[in-house]
Amino acid sequence: MDKIDQKILSELSRDSSISIPKLSEKINANSSVVYSRIKRLINKKLIERFTIEINNKELGFGVKSITGINMDSKQRDNVIQELFKIPGVREVAEVTGRFDILVTMYAENLNDMYKIVSDNIGKIQGIIGSESFIEMKTRTKQMPYMLE
Repeated sequence: MDKIDQKILSELSRDSSISIPKLSEKINANSSVVYSRIKRLINKKLIERFTIEINNKELGFGVKSITGINMDSKQRDNVIQELFKIPGVREVAEVTGRFDILVTMYAENLNDMYKIVSDNIGKIQGIIGSESFIEMKTRTKQMPYMLE
């Protein structure tokens, strides 16, 4: 991976909808070079997919929670399968540390989030305990693909 590949990754991570001609102009490279580089990055699995970022608040999901869950390890597959049946659950990550998994969930409001946690998560067989963290504010940093 060279500087051109790094520039391509940086620009695509900012805006994956950018056209090849515009991207070529931005990084000062020939369009055919940029096109072939993107294809190569895809083939090498450095680019897995091109996607969009959705504004969850504008869709009506005003509350985001990350919930740490401890579970009976023998029930792992069942717990994860049941979690994904819950509306609002977007992601389940198996982690190290004091929790077995972290669950990212969205709800319209705090009352709906309470219902998700108490009425749904609390009733899944194999869950030993949980602790929820309501997101107050998020700040993000662009991933630096430019190696100095």
